[in-house]
Amino acid sequence: MELSGLQVFKYLPAAKRLPEGNCKKCGFPTCMAFALKLAKNQTEIELCSYAPEELKEIFEQGMKKPQKEVLLGHKHKVLIGGENVLFRHDKTFVNKTAIAVVLDVSQVGWDEKFKRITEFEITRINETFKVDLVYLKGDVQPELTQKLDDLGFAYIFKDDLKDVMQIEDENIFETIQTLTKIRKKAVLEKDENYSNPVTVYFRHDENTLKLMSRAAFCLCKYTNLIIFEDFNEALISTLITLRQNIYTDPQKPLQVESTVYEFNNADENSLIFLTTNFALTYFAVSNEIESLNKPAYIVVTPSDGMSVLTAWSAEKFTAQIVAKTVNQFELAKKVKNKQIIIPGLLGHMQEEIEEALPEFEILVGPNEAYLLGDFVKGLTVFKNEVAK
Repeated sequence: MELSGLQVFKYLPAAKRLPEGNCKKCGFPTCMAFALKLAKNQTEIELCSYAPEELKEIFEQGMKKPQKEVLLGHKHKVLIGGENVLFRHDKTFVNKTAIAVVLDVSQVGWDEKFKRITEFEITRINETFKVDLVYLKGDVQPELTQKLDDLGFAYIFKDDLKDVMQIEDENIFETIQTLTKIRKKAVLEKDENYSNPVTVYFRHDENTLKLMSRAAFCLCKYTNLIIFEDFNEALISTLITLRQNIYTDPQKPLQVESTVYEFNNADENSLIFLTTNFALTYFAVSNEIESLNKPAYIVVTPSDGMSVLTAWSAEKFTAQIVAKTVNQFELAKKVKNKQIIIPGLLGHMQEEIEEALPEFEILVGPNEAYLLGDFVKGLTVFKNEVAK
C-alpha cells in the first residue's frame, strides 16, 4: 500500500493535534513537510519519534521489492528482475528483458553458431546491442568460457538459473496466463512465493515468424529472461527493437545529440534539413534523406527530446535556438547552397527564422517525413545536381 503525503500526515502528531506536533525533531519544520518527503521516499520514517506502529508497518511492507533482482553471468553480469509495476506507464520498467541463446557444444556446427552469436550486433537510436547471455550446454571447456570473457559476453549454465522461475513455452496462451498471474501476485499482493524473476525457454521452431510473435508476447507480458535454442539475427533484431521501445522511462523521451549530421558524403552543395532531437522524428527524417542518395546535412536542435510541435509550444524550438545551432557549427562556411528546409508544421516560423539567419533562405518542407523525397525532387538545387 502506497500513501500520499496527505495520507501519511493523518498518522502524525500534528494531524491529531497532539503536543508533539511540528516538534521539528525530524529535521523538518512541520509534520506536513515530513509527510510529503516520506511519501516520496526522500526521508526515513525512523526520524519521527512519534510515528505510530501502524504507519511503520505500512512503510515496511511498501519498501519490499515486489520482485527480486538476480545477477546472471560469471565474469560479465546481466541484471534481471526488480520490477515494481504491472504497466510501464504506471512508473517505468526497471531492468530490460534479457535475451539468451543456447550454445550446446555437443551439437554439430556449434562453433559456427558461436561465431554468429558473438559477431551479431545492432545499433539503434544511439545504442548498440548484442545477445545478452550465452546459455552453455554440454562439455564446455575452459578455453570457450575464456573466449567469451575476452569478447565481453556474459554466459550461464543450467545451475545459474536456480533463483529464476522457469517456464517452457508449449502453449503461448497458457504461458501468458502464467506470466500474468506471477506478476500480479508479486506486484499487487507482494507474495514472496512469486517474487523471483521469470524465464521462458523456447525450443527449436522452424516457423520463425511464429516464434517471433510468441517471444514478443512474452517480452511484453512479463518475462525477465527469454532463452532461445535457435539463433536467428532477424528474430533477435526485432525483439531488441521492441524491447528498446518498452524498457525506457516514459518520462524521459528518447533523444539524439543536438548537432549537425552528415549524409551521403555531405559537401558544399548539400541539402540542409532542420528538425528537433526527438529520436523518432530524427530517424524518420534521416531514413528518408539516406534514401535520396544525395549529400545532405540535418541540423538537430536541442529540444529536450520533444517532437516538432511540442518543442515549439514549449518554446524549445525558437528562431534564436535554430540560429544558435546553425552558427555553432559554422554551417554557412561549409555550403554554397544557402537553403534550409524546415518541417511543414513550423511553416509559420519561416520569416522569423530568416530574420535570425539572414544568410539563408528558409524553405517550408512537407508535414510528414515520407513526403521529403517528392519535395526535394522539385527543388532547383536538386534538379541542377541531377542535370550534372
